[in-house]
Amino acid sequence: MNLQEWARNIVKDVKTDLTDEFDRNFERKGFFDEKWKETEVPVKTGSLMMRSGNLRNSIQSRTDGERIIFSSSLPYASIHNNGGEITVTAKMKKFFWAKHIEARDAGDKDAAEDYKAFALMKLGQKIKMKKRQFIGNHPEVNRIIEEVLQDNMQELQDIIRNNIQP
Repeated sequence: MNLQEWARNIVKDVKTDLTDEFDRNFERKGFFDEKWKETEVPVKTGSLMMRSGNLRNSIQSRTDGERIIFSSSLPYASIHNNGGEITVTAKMKKFFWAKHIEARDAGDKDAAEDYKAFALMKLGQKIKMKKRQFIGNHPEVNRIIEEVLQDNMQELQDIIRNNIQP
């Protein structure tokens, strides 16, 4: 193994460990030790950020040289991870009316009222989304990187020893 292969292996090891830890944030219901804020509308199915599992399952990671890139194909992943505002659209209002009728017909009065309140919002009104980070920089990320580096130092010593020319 040469130095470039060793470095690529470290990046792959870090990617694997961080991917696992970022996935575990959904189990922890927080970003490592920082718990996510509850929603204003109580979650009735699933748990916070895990109603269907689609967001958690959409997270992908890849390496590009020394970089590790995390991404999601879902358009709402970024707003959940970073927080921000969403503008109410006609499509959203139609969706909320459909959910209202579904909840009402199922006899879930609380959910029906919640969806009705969303459906009655004005077009263009802003909905503030709280930050519920699941990927990013954190002291625990630095600890994981340092741990992987320490685990790989013996390999580096062996590479250097094997490449010393008398």
